[in-house]
Amino acid sequence: MTKTELIAAIAEGANISKAAAKLALDTTTETIAAAIKKGDKISLVGFGTFSVAERAARTGVNPATGAKIEIAAKKVVKFKASAGLID
Repeated sequence: MTKTELIAAIAEGANISKAAAKLALDTTTETIAAAIKKGDKISLVGFGTFSVAERAARTGVNPATGAKIEIAAKKVVKFKASAGLID
């Protein structure tokens, strides 16, 4: 599903215009992104939880040359689906 298809589905389901649905979707994604950047955890009951996790630094191997490289530590976004979504 593309963003355009999602906007159309939201507009139809909520009985609102596509412009209003686009604004709602954009605002939602911007709010989630801002909270993630601050390190907050976002729980949407019945859907899932977005959180930030730390990945430790590690040694990797370049598959083309076989040379060992150091991969820096970084933060990644994790999503855990709720039991209701999995069912």
